[in-house]
Amino acid sequence: MNIEWFRDYCLSMKGVTEEFPFGEQTLVFKVMGKVFALTDVDLFAGINLKCDPERAVLLREEYDAIKSGYHMSKKHWNTLEMDGTLSDNLVKQLIDHSYDLVVKGLSKKAKEDLNKIA
Repeated sequence: MNIEWFRDYCLSMKGVTEEFPFGEQTLVFKVMGKVFALTDVDLFAGINLKCDPERAVLLREEYDAIKSGYHMSKKHWNTLEMDGTLSDNLVKQLIDHSYDLVVKGLSKKAKEDLNKIA
């Protein structure tokens, strides 16, 4: 997996925008204004993704390349080290999981607006 694939995949999801709110090196993906993924554009050494707290702990125990969220809530975020040891399929699943968690937490109005997007 490379940053182009990651970017294209995130942008293919409904209601997603990309921003650089923390400076020109940190690429942030949001759904309806809420962050679900971020990475360093220069190195692409890791991806931060939101995760269910119980699942987050299990993933960290199972995979050496999954750590508690770097500069994020350690309870709700994981950092996936992009060292080639995680399968593309697992990374895709975890991106989807992060997106779904954020959508689930949106306000009723934001969910309605998201559903209106073609």
